[in-house]
Amino acid sequence: MESFGIYVFRDQKVMLDSDLAELYGVETKVFKQAVRRNIERFPPDFMFELDESEFNSLRSQIVTSKNGRGGSRYFPMVFTEQGVSMLSSVLKSKQAIQINIQIMRIFTKMRQFLNDTTQIHLELADMRLAMEKLSKKQDSQGKNIDLVFEYIDRLENKLDKPPLPERDKIGYKVGKEG
Repeated sequence: MESFGIYVFRDQKVMLDSDLAELYGVETKVFKQAVRRNIERFPPDFMFELDESEFNSLRSQIVTSKNGRGGSRYFPMVFTEQGVSMLSSVLKSKQAIQINIQIMRIFTKMRQFLNDTTQIHLELADMRLAMEKLSKKQDSQGKNIDLVFEYIDRLENKLDKPPLPERDKIGYKVGKEG
C-alpha cells in the first residue's frame, strides 16, 4: 500500500498533487489540468507550486522520487486543508467525494492532536514555573535555616567558654583563721 504524507511548506500543512491524484484515482496530469481549469478556486493559501529549493527539500524528505518516466517538467502543486476541501468542487466523482471526506477527517484529527499537545506543553510550562518558584522558596528557607543554625552555634560558643580559673578572693575572710 502506498503511503501518503502531509508535509509542511511555508508554515502550512500540505499534500502533494501526485498523492492526491493517486488517492482520487486519476493521473497527476489530469488532476493538474482540472485544477488549472479552475485556478480561481485556488488562491495561494489553498494551493501553491513548490519552488526549486522546496522541491529539493521534499525529495530529500521522501528519499525516492515518484517521477516515473523522466519526471515532471513542473514543480509539484501542494494543497492546504482548504485547497483539499476545494478539490471536491473540481473533482466530482463518487470516489473523489469519499476520499475528500477521509482527508478532511485526517486534517481535523491532526488539528485536534496539535491542540491537545499544545495544551500539554502549556500545562508543563506552568508546572515548570511553579517548580522554579518552589525551588527559590526552598533556597530562601534554606538560607534562613542556615542563619538560625549560625546563631545557635554562636550562642553555644558563648555558653561553652571554659570557666574562669579560681583566684584568691579579695576582701574580709570570715570564719577559720589559720
